[in-house]
Amino acid sequence: MLLFFDFGSGEIILILLVLFVVLGPQRLPEVARTLGKTINEMKRASAGFKNEINKEVQRIERETRYSEFLEQRNQQQKPDDKSIAKRDDDELQADNNDVKNVVLIEEKPVTDKEIISDNARSDQ
Repeated sequence: MLLFFDFGSGEIILILLVLFVVLGPQRLPEVARTLGKTINEMKRASAGFKNEINKEVQRIERETRYSEFLEQRNQQQKPDDKSIAKRDDDELQADNNDVKNVVLIEEKPVTDKEIISDNARSDQ
């Protein structure tokens, strides 16, 4: 809504009468149309400018919230030194238990008889 720069209704009527006398009845509609278009363009430009500022503010707010989220997530996921040491000890203990559970198989020496019998079987 156009505020007419704090003009009262009597002042606006006086300005319109002066314009009618100065411009005449032929040019007054043309000037009014031009003035209306100019005011409309100014409103659109103002709304566009306001829109761009709001978009930029929202983008900055989103980036701030996202960085706060990442920081909070990193703090939650960051393990402390004690838990790392405990996990390493647990892994070493598990590896040690695996080594203890391995059964070593003794190899018995192969005799000449076994070699000869294996060769005889493969020849047949």
